[in-house]
Amino acid sequence: MEQRITLHIVGGSSRTRAEQARLAFSLGLHAEVYADLDEMFDRPPRRGVIVACDDILDFGVTVLLDRLGEQGICVPLIAAKPNPEVDEVVTAIQAGALDYMELPLTAEELARMVAHLESDAGRHAEARRRLIDARRRIGMLSRREREVLDWLSEGCSNKAIARELEISPRTVEIHRANMMDKLGAHHAAEAVRMRLDAGLEAVQNDIVAASGHGQRDAHDDHEAQLRMPLERRTG
Repeated sequence: MEQRITLHIVGGSSRTRAEQARLAFSLGLHAEVYADLDEMFDRPPRRGVIVACDDILDFGVTVLLDRLGEQGICVPLIAAKPNPEVDEVVTAIQAGALDYMELPLTAEELARMVAHLESDAGRHAEARRRLIDARRRIGMLSRREREVLDWLSEGCSNKAIARELEISPRTVEIHRANMMDKLGAHHAAEAVRMRLDAGLEAVQNDIVAASGHGQRDAHDDHEAQLRMPLERRTG
């Protein structure tokens, strides 16, 4: 028997959640509703799709996906709110959301989303799993080990990395060996692939362009921001 897709509807008002759940049931889907993220984290979803509505999106899809990743939740995310702006939709998709829908949901839009989910969800969820695992592993690196990984991703040799970091090639070799061990990588290409899976290429652009320590400090601040709990990020 084919398993029904489950919509995990979080956020919005109790009325809108009930309306969305009824619509899902009418299309032969299953629905679970949660008032907020904490309620969902008490019984985290392992399959289906999360439909994040209204107030849940106040801090942005990137922060929301980081929170889900911290909980080990890899299922696809769909953002939904009334009258979303074009730039909000673009930013959400670029951040890793599977789709962005306009509220109130219609049967036609929900059916379109289900078709999208059935065609892309497996690949999307696997990419999310790789991202979460890669960020977890890279998060274990020391600052110097992370710098070695970043420059290695630029195709630099140990000698070139040593010049950039103003340390000896032998010290680079030690940091590189420790970095590879922590990542569980057997060769350099595997370590670089893990970094790409973590979605950290944009951060590296700042490092390559940096002419002083100020921008490297900004890079460290960015990583700290990713690991910081939501309530502290938003003040």
